[in-house]
Amino acid sequence: MELIMLKQELARCLRQAVVEAQQKGALALAALPEMLIEHPQNPEHGDFSSGLPLKLARAMRMPPIAIAEKISEYIVPPPQIDRLWVAPPGFINFTLREDWLRTQVEPILANGESYGNIDLGKGKRVQVEFVSVNPTGPLHVGHGRGAVLGSTLANVLTASGYAVEKEYYINDMGNQIDNFGRSLYARYQQCLDKEAAMPPDGYYGNYMIDLAKEIVQEQGDRFLSLAESEAASQLAKIGVAKILQGIKEDLELLNVNFDTWFSERSLYQGGQYNKAMELLQSRGYIAKKENATWFESSSLGEDKDNVLVRSDGSPTYFASDIAYHYNKFVERKFDLVIDIWGADHQGHVPRMKAMLKALGQDPEQLKVILCQLVTLRRGQEIVKVSKRSGDIITLREVIDEVGPDACRFLFLARSADSQMDFDLEMAKRQSADNPVYYVQYAHARIASIIRLAEQRKIDYSQGDVSLLTTEPELTLIRRLILLPEIIERVALTLEPHHLPYYSQDLATIFHSFYKQCRVVSNDEALTKARLKLVRATQIVLAKILRLMGMTAPEKM
Repeated sequence: MELIMLKQELARCLRQAVVEAQQKGALALAALPEMLIEHPQNPEHGDFSSGLPLKLARAMRMPPIAIAEKISEYIVPPPQIDRLWVAPPGFINFTLREDWLRTQVEPILANGESYGNIDLGKGKRVQVEFVSVNPTGPLHVGHGRGAVLGSTLANVLTASGYAVEKEYYINDMGNQIDNFGRSLYARYQQCLDKEAAMPPDGYYGNYMIDLAKEIVQEQGDRFLSLAESEAASQLAKIGVAKILQGIKEDLELLNVNFDTWFSERSLYQGGQYNKAMELLQSRGYIAKKENATWFESSSLGEDKDNVLVRSDGSPTYFASDIAYHYNKFVERKFDLVIDIWGADHQGHVPRMKAMLKALGQDPEQLKVILCQLVTLRRGQEIVKVSKRSGDIITLREVIDEVGPDACRFLFLARSADSQMDFDLEMAKRQSADNPVYYVQYAHARIASIIRLAEQRKIDYSQGDVSLLTTEPELTLIRRLILLPEIIERVALTLEPHHLPYYSQDLATIFHSFYKQCRVVSNDEALTKARLKLVRATQIVLAKILRLMGMTAPEKM
């Protein structure tokens, strides 16, 4: 029985005990809350704990400790539980049987890479849309955070039994593309020694000069013979394609890939925009006023209505978003859509929920995760500009300096709604105070132990795990079997920062075990048992690293 199922069984036993105590008059009748079973932080409090008596005290008009005592009299625990006891101010604690714990090493070895996978999703279709940066410039470090968050969530949801599709939404039309084309045309002319003023709302980054030089080298001066609007339009297409290629290459370096690159322009060419607008019109949510077309979101509880089509006839970003989500939910019929946006989109979330309701969809099918800002540091010093270009610091520069694994781990290390400091110097340090190095070194250390066993031709396949009786061994097993529960928690909360926390915790416990328990020794039977435990630890560490999109090094 996996730990998740055991927790569910404990919750059932707890509920049954309360009901029986109520039926026999030992406890007052009261509505029962959810039976939460948690893992205490202090190992002295057991493997599981419930604070149910604290929640029932007010309704039952009894001290929590007295309620806990009464409930414990009626609990018939599962056979995997060694003992249960009551602790102040009103907790019921449970400890696992050590002989059952030892048997849990075998399922890890038997399942290998699939250990930890659960069937939470039951094949439901989930789309994770992330990064989706305008193709008008290179990715910067903040975009990397969303990229890692999205790809890691996709990994975890796949391991949780969902059918996951990863998508990048390309904003390839609208004002920003027009401005990009005009900016590129100005830089293109300047590269050919022609006088040209940059548009006031243009893109001034140094990368635009490099892009213009590249186009001049490839295409020569042929765009000078075209009308300005035509030249800007053609250059925009070429520039967008090159920027997108650079974005793809940067993301691949970070071990991020997509199943679909979805064009905003296709929503208008494929008719989704018209279909979505017609549906909103038929449901009474479209109004014409002030020479513009409005979405009457105030009728759905929003503070104000929102413009869909401006007075000049051009659609707003919101109109495109409506068409895009019409495509996601109505046409492609995803069961769940997860959008990962920058923190500056916070005000956009309520109207997106209102839009879904207007389209006849359940707003709860859309989950929006907002990524807070990233501050780059070198120790105490804040890094604001690129040494290479004197301009924005690109994601590529950070990957080149610290490596993709360090980027991924550190981007995941804080919850998405927390601002984060990314210390470039710490990320490169090869010491225990660098969590990336610390976790990967645990895996490399295990690989070294396994190689030693192979060199000595030790066949540990028949090792007897019942010999694993010391506290360091049992503590390590206790952490290993948490993996399915960690995967479930991330899938339910959409908070992948639990993965680096768990990996650090597991690495700490393994390093402690390694110091206290000699794995390959003169005791042949104990050696084989411990090699099984070490191999199981390697499987779990590698699984966590893969879920985080990182490598599991064999040597360091």
